Amino acid sequence: MEFQQVMKELETLGTERTKKLYLGNGAQEPLFGVATGAMKPMAKAIKRNQPLAEELYATGNYDAMYFAGVIADPEAMTEEDFDRWIEAAYFYMLSDYVVAVTLSEAPIAQQVADRWIESGEELKRSAGWSTYCWLLGNRKDEEFDLAKIHRLLDLVKMTIHSAPPRAQSSMNNFVYTVAISFLPLHEKAIETAREIGQIEMERLGKKPAVLDATASIEKWMSRGKLGFKRRYVRC
Repeated sequence: MEFQQVMKELETLGTERTKKLYLGNGAQEPLFGVATGAMKPMAKAIKRNQPLAEELYATGNYDAMYFAGVIADPEAMTEEDFDRWIEAAYFYMLSDYVVAVTLSEAPIAQQVADRWIESGEELKRSAGWSTYCWLLGNRKDEEFDLAKIHRLLDLVKMTIHSAPPRAQSSMNNFVYTVAISFLPLHEKAIETAREIGQIEMERLGKKPAVLDATASIEKWMSRGKLGFKRRYVRC
């Protein structure tokens, strides 16, 4: 499919109800309001197409940017490509669910995520931590440096309370993802969650959200999800 065909199809798939939902979560015009599940037939037909993904991402249209992540070829993307994508990600649904998800399938995932975590920018930090969440929930435990994940847990403990809101959310997710999906540090993550306690995450125009890694860990464990690994990251 060509660029114009994809854009026309996305416009056809959009609904006002979904568009309103996305706008309420921080999306901005232009967008069509396409449910992610509605994109699957088109994604199946296109498979991976990095040039098309780049065209779509550059539109600034939320639905096109999301679909770009679905059909991107992470192994063909460089650090500069990912930096360009994160710079254009203007809210968390792009930074954490498009850029971070795509990055998590790239060989350079950890080195890019490490750099973003150390940045002073909220959405870069959020995407960096989210990338580790996607990685830990998908890849085998042996693929990670135990000491490094241990250090990252300590970094969360030391900095989460002073971090910007979206980074707080991703850091909280990181703690319970380690507890559930990275068994070598299961107990360490539980201890870290308890030491952090509950966090009130500020949200523009909404009541603060309460982040509670301990409650999330207990919820997942009650469902028998200890050791959970998802087969795929991208839809």
